[in-house]
Amino acid sequence: MLAFYLKGLGLGAGLIVAIGSQNAHVLRMGLLRQHVGLTVLTCIVCETLLITAGIAGIGTLIERSPLMLNAARWGGAIFLAWYGLRAWKAAFGAGSLQASSGAPLTVRQALLTVLAVTWLNPHVYLDTVVLLGAVGGQQGPDGKWWFALGAVSAACAWFSLIGFGARLLSPWFAKPSAWRLLDGAVGTIMLALALTLALQAG
Repeated sequence: MLAFYLKGLGLGAGLIVAIGSQNAHVLRMGLLRQHVGLTVLTCIVCETLLITAGIAGIGTLIERSPLMLNAARWGGAIFLAWYGLRAWKAAFGAGSLQASSGAPLTVRQALLTVLAVTWLNPHVYLDTVVLLGAVGGQQGPDGKWWFALGAVSAACAWFSLIGFGARLLSPWFAKPSAWRLLDGAVGTIMLALALTLALQAG
């Protein structure tokens, strides 16, 4: 079961670490020390719901159909390869995350904002529901839930890290070179997983 857990952990981490609106928001709130606990917890709960829904629904549907299972493997391999190449491309960019100052948010504003950057982001459905659901569905009746646990663990660890550790990491995260290294690592993980799926489909 450890292999399924680690596979979910690796894929979940690779998908969630990539720079996006949700990560940028969590990091910003951490740097400003505003509603960090609420922001981190909300992200974790949302990711858990999305991952579970994907693996319980789409995963079950896919594992019952050999045709859909093979299509999911090839589709996942192609998407992961594209994702990995995109991450490598970003690794050569000059962008970095900045935490701008501003008026403190109320609890309601903070909650609505983090819900918006999570649920209104179309990539979250592709990453968690479709991709993780499809790959999770290939792990078998028991393996898929260990895979899900690994993916959820990655979300918990990452959001906690960038939320609560933002103050300590702010000098490092402000450097474009740090995100280049991060994107490079993400690209390597994604391409390795893409190769694994392609070999399984073949």
